[in-house]
Amino acid sequence: MEVILLEKVANLGKLGDKVSVRAGYGRNFLIPQSKAVPASKGNIEKFEARRAELEKAAAASLTEAKERAEYLAKLGKITIGSNAGDEGKLFGSVGAADIANALTATGMVVEKREVLMPDGPIHMVGEYEINIRLQGDVIQPVTIEVVAASE
Repeated sequence: MEVILLEKVANLGKLGDKVSVRAGYGRNFLIPQSKAVPASKGNIEKFEARRAELEKAAAASLTEAKERAEYLAKLGKITIGSNAGDEGKLFGSVGAADIANALTATGMVVEKREVLMPDGPIHMVGEYEINIRLQGDVIQPVTIEVVAASE
C-alpha cells in the first residue's frame, strides 16, 4: 500500500515522503492516526496544496519539543521515593507512569508514552538515566534517583 506521510514517522520517513507500507499498518494505524493518507492522485494534489501548512505545523512542534528539552536539561536530578527492603530491592517497581508523574510535578507535563525504558521498570534503589522522547528526534536524558521512602 502506498501512502503519503503527513508527519515524520520513526523508521519510515519524513513529511511528504511517499512510502510503501503493509496494508494493515497503513489502514489500521497510519491513516486513522492522521499520520498518512493513501497515495491516490487526488490525495497527492491535496497534500501539495497543504504542504506549507503542514511544514509550518511540524516546525512549531519541533520548536516546542526543543523548549521542553531545555527545561528538562535544567532540572537536574529527580528523586522518586518508593518502599524498599534493607538490601535496596523495591517492593514493586518504578515504571514510566511514576517517572512521568514525577516530571509533571516539576511543572512540565510529560506523558507516560514519552518515557523510554528499554530495560523495563526499575526494581532497585539507585540512580538511573532515563530518556524522554519529546518528539521524533528530540530525546532528552533525565537523571532519576530512586530512594527508599521513609514512612
